[in-house]
Amino acid sequence: MKITELLNLNQILPDLHATNKRGVLEELAATLVPGPEGLDLPAVVEVLMDRERLGSTGIGDNIAIPHGKLADLAQLKLVFGRSLPGVDFDSLDGKLSHLFFLLLTPVNSAGLHLKALAKISRMLMNQSFRESLMKAETPEGILHLLEEKDAEI
Repeated sequence: MKITELLNLNQILPDLHATNKRGVLEELAATLVPGPEGLDLPAVVEVLMDRERLGSTGIGDNIAIPHGKLADLAQLKLVFGRSLPGVDFDSLDGKLSHLFFLLLTPVNSAGLHLKALAKISRMLMNQSFRESLMKAETPEGILHLLEEKDAEI
């Protein structure tokens, strides 16, 4: 699975404006709605918030990977966002989150869901890669970095 096959430039937000968890989820999800599946923004955000209530997807090291499953979805959807000042995402290490990968998957796709989460996590284990994502100036630059790391893993 290539993570970058799930992204296009419209789904890379290098300057998130949101200052709280719900705002980040809304801003990221807005790039996917309505889309070909006719997704509804409030419904998508509610699925993501339901998942957050089970436990934060802020995994630490300034990373959050919010994710959820939707019945109306035909295929995986991915959005990347970056907040330079950071957002309190109730991360496991108590740090602000700066890098966000929002993943939406169809309800009956547990295998794909887990593969995508694992691949994103492996990509982000490298501190210098995370630092490069923080320094990239454009969506194109971010996509290029993601493509390079995606090819390595």
